[in-house]
Amino acid sequence: MAVFTPVSLAQARAFLAGYDIGEAASLTAIAEGVENTNYRLDTVQDGRGRRFVLTLFEGRTDAASLPFCLGLTAHLAGRGFPCPMPVEDRAGRWLGRLNGRAAAVIEWKTGAWLRRPSPADQAAAGAALARLHLAAADFPLRRANPVGPAAWRRLADRCAEGVARASDTDRALLKQVEGALDRLGDPFGLQACGDLPGGAIHADYFPDNVLFESGAVSAVIDFYFGCDGAFAYDLAIALSAWGFDAEGRADAPALAAFLRGYEAVRPLGAAERAALPRLGEAAALRFTVTRLHDRIFHDPANLVTPKDPAVFLRRLDHWRAVEPV
Repeated sequence: MAVFTPVSLAQARAFLAGYDIGEAASLTAIAEGVENTNYRLDTVQDGRGRRFVLTLFEGRTDAASLPFCLGLTAHLAGRGFPCPMPVEDRAGRWLGRLNGRAAAVIEWKTGAWLRRPSPADQAAAGAALARLHLAAADFPLRRANPVGPAAWRRLADRCAEGVARASDTDRALLKQVEGALDRLGDPFGLQACGDLPGGAIHADYFPDNVLFESGAVSAVIDFYFGCDGAFAYDLAIALSAWGFDAEGRADAPALAAFLRGYEAVRPLGAAERAALPRLGEAAALRFTVTRLHDRIFHDPANLVTPKDPAVFLRRLDHWRAVEPV
């Protein structure tokens, strides 16, 4: 269960005194997610039930980045894109403090993420990502990538420092990560990728962050890794998340369907297409090193099972195989 900071109903009611959304009637922990504490919040206002998400920001979510993340979702929602609108308190603020954490109330969106998306679902998810990129093109705020190459290096170095507590499997993975870091260098530099189109990106477009209802995308959620970046990198992350099986093997029909859906809305330029394999390597390395770090330094008290880093390391083989010589 992804609850790092417990919140009682009484504490939630005190926090909501600054909002005009009614009184908290129930608070239910949301089990999914590994970064922040989330509760389903049901309120009653004027005899009518309402539902929201109460989020307490933990771990890697830097509080200074939250105006960008929440501002991006508000920007997109204001343009009709299906994502949750953050709720302002009576002072017009999106952020407050609850139990020592930055906290926000977010609009509840209906739908569920798909464990086994069909090719049509893959295409719909790809089209939604392209629409996100188009709608975010004029978002004015800026945020550097919080999990870029410098962060990969720091995480790998910390893993090396903690290698005594690691399993033999994780030591072998760390050796492969070190080799991939040396080989890839800076995949976002001009020499590697050129001057690719970009702007505000989601940067964590995994299936569990895309909700479906009645066969269509009903919401895109969790923008807390959002940042400035190349749209092709965001696409590479999404392809790496949607286009591989549970063991990290490429699913060619899924990759093709997702890309087809994306390009039906926003066709890729030649430079973007050429850069995509290298950016796919970058995406695979990013999620390998973050998952490896989280497994080596896992705190059992957090009640979150670390995800397997090996399945993302295997994606590197696919992206290298399709990279232009």
